[in-house]
Amino acid sequence: MRKSRILSVAAVAAAASLALAGCASDGAGGTIELAGGGGSAGGGGDKGTITLGFLPSWTDGLSTAYLLQDQLEKLGYTVEMQTLTEAGPLYTGLAQGDVDVFPSAWPEVTHAEYMDTYGDSIEDLGTYYDNARLTIAVPEYSDIDSIEDLVGAGSTFDGKIYGIEPGAGLTAQTQKMMPEYGLDGEYQLVTSSTAAMLTELKSATEKQEDIVVTLWRPFWANDAFPVKDLEDPKGAMGEAEGLHFLGTLGFADEFPDAAELIQQIVLDDEQYGSLEDLVVNEYGEGQEAAAVDAWLEKYGDQFDWVVD
Repeated sequence: MRKSRILSVAAVAAAASLALAGCASDGAGGTIELAGGGGSAGGGGDKGTITLGFLPSWTDGLSTAYLLQDQLEKLGYTVEMQTLTEAGPLYTGLAQGDVDVFPSAWPEVTHAEYMDTYGDSIEDLGTYYDNARLTIAVPEYSDIDSIEDLVGAGSTFDGKIYGIEPGAGLTAQTQKMMPEYGLDGEYQLVTSSTAAMLTELKSATEKQEDIVVTLWRPFWANDAFPVKDLEDPKGAMGEAEGLHFLGTLGFADEFPDAAELIQQIVLDDEQYGSLEDLVVNEYGEGQEAAAVDAWLEKYGDQFDWVVD
């Protein structure tokens, strides 16, 4: 069932990206216009409104956004879902207070530049996953095992590394990595969207063709496609880092019980992987609330913070 949904997931993400592309600034400052997401499934909370900002095509944040929506609504809040297509405008919105919570940030390495710019207006609500990684990947059937092995093999891969959104931290890290390995003259980093990258990856692996893509962990595509991470002996893609919940400055003072709940959430690989798989693949768009219900039914008794 998982693999049969890949194209539909990619199509949904692509459609979302097209619909939202005009709503994000370049993240350099100024007011941004946020595009409305799926709204509040429960709604009607009397404790106030909390806005969650996330990128639909980045499914780590998509899954945790709907988990937070479920839990915060059960605490009595109205939750608004705001979607963007780039990380820069999301950090801008968070710093300006247009977004209350970013439910899947990579502030330690991947988004460190954004934190340098906006960190004084953002508060860290906790690390919920501690083994996130940026990777360069190829199909399992490829003879290439290390980023170093890509040197001189450009013709095998049509001189392309397929990436995701131009403003993504993964894109910036890949751009830094390429000259360290001497790949910048031999390969072009092709950027557009996560959905477009997944479409290329699906097409290549179905045809048993060679392809190089930028990926990350945790991400459901690592299990859905026959891919392997390339070794990175220079450490040019960065070290493992934590995924954080970030709030706009003053969030914990304004919403203390919400902050307390958020700060307690910690997920391991199995719990996180299952949540993402249920939200993205098993249930899909429009059924996120049911996916979270199914996940809580399976894992809820493992946590002290779950609100029934």
